[in-house]
Amino acid sequence: MAFPAACLILLCMSILTTTFVVQTKGSADVVDLTPQIEAFRQEWKGSDGRLLVFIPGSTAAVTTIEYETGAVEDLKASIRRLLPENIPYAHDARWGDGNGFSHVRAAWLGPSLTIPVKEGRLMLGTWQQVVLLDFDNRPRRRDVVLQFSS
Repeated sequence: MAFPAACLILLCMSILTTTFVVQTKGSADVVDLTPQIEAFRQEWKGSDGRLLVFIPGSTAAVTTIEYETGAVEDLKASIRRLLPENIPYAHDARWGDGNGFSHVRAAWLGPSLTIPVKEGRLMLGTWQQVVLLDFDNRPRRRDVVLQFSS
């Protein structure tokens, strides 16, 4: 039986996966994940491929930004303006946990990010870091899943 070229490529793909934990403060805490990602990158050698960054849970998200206090504060302020805490949320009415805004904010940004990798290097811009945003209304222990595929 002959396989299409796409199937043959999938048969040769290798995948490396790791998970680490980040303790957050909640309330739109922004945590730079780039150092942990760079440590994981050491395992890829000179491979081309892609890195998936995934945050399990429905009240946190992942994105990229220049991780400096001004840009981080601007991001937090824009999220507060677009998706405020102090309005009624049906989730809060149903569950009474006061974090309806957290679920909505996380859904807008999303739980995952894919970064191209060339010759073992992340193809991020000079001032671009990968960050976790914890929108929950309390501190959390967040798992972060990294998966490199070549």
